[in-house]
Amino acid sequence: MEWQRLEYFQTLAKIQHMTKAAEILSISQPALSRSIASLEQEIGVPLFDRQGRSILLNKYGQLFLLRVNNIMKEMEQGLEEIQHIVNPEYGEVSLGFLHTLGTSTVPNIIRAFHKEYPHITFKFQQNHTHTQLKELKHGNLDLCLLASMENEKPIEWTELWRDELFVIVEANHPLASRQSIQLKEIVKESFIGLKKGYALRKTTDEIFKAEGLEPIISFEGDEVATVAGFIASGLGYSILPYVGEMDRMTKLRIEDATYERVIGMAVVRDRYLSPAAKLFHQFVLDYFLAR
Repeated sequence: MEWQRLEYFQTLAKIQHMTKAAEILSISQPALSRSIASLEQEIGVPLFDRQGRSILLNKYGQLFLLRVNNIMKEMEQGLEEIQHIVNPEYGEVSLGFLHTLGTSTVPNIIRAFHKEYPHITFKFQQNHTHTQLKELKHGNLDLCLLASMENEKPIEWTELWRDELFVIVEANHPLASRQSIQLKEIVKESFIGLKKGYALRKTTDEIFKAEGLEPIISFEGDEVATVAGFIASGLGYSILPYVGEMDRMTKLRIEDATYERVIGMAVVRDRYLSPAAKLFHQFVLDYFLAR
């Protein structure tokens, strides 16, 4: 069933005059007549009662008009929604990011962005790197802020900033009064880390390897917040970026070395990005370039 024929029917049902309806639609009266006849043939019943030059909507036409009006309304709303999305001033961005970035980094970026583009809205998804990449590839996210990664087609990853990693201990830990420590001073205590497969777990494994040490891994979690909770309860230590809301914990620099977590932005190369997503993508690049 052609969309145009529904539009012709809706107009004729409202006007109930073939010539006037044809003028409104900017088509000839015979063309309108043929279109309505074809529609009636497809449906299998007449939609209008014709008496001489008069044309009146019958009971079948009234029933069908209710459905057509709903269809036309849904279509109009759908077009408005699409225009709302693709309009860079009123679009929507789907952004994924690591849990640890949700306390200050991402809110700061969004606050700065909203000063320039107050009508653009966001859908957020917080998760670890490999889940974000899966969602990005499937098209559920426009872009992601995640840890450094190896080249993985068709993902394009751009470094944005680096976070120093610290030894994090419970506030009453015997070493908590220190500014820095050597890892060998604490390596015999329980280490609380993320599960294998997480980017931060890979980084901490590399740190211990570089130091020639073997941690005693007592607990493994899925989120940094869980790891932090175990540390605050005195169950061990970890190596994490300091995110600023770690109550009952203390950060200690690692002596004789500076270890970092590298964070960047990932997008799918050559995939369509809405104007709003493009604006945000460029804004984030400029935001960190200026720092």
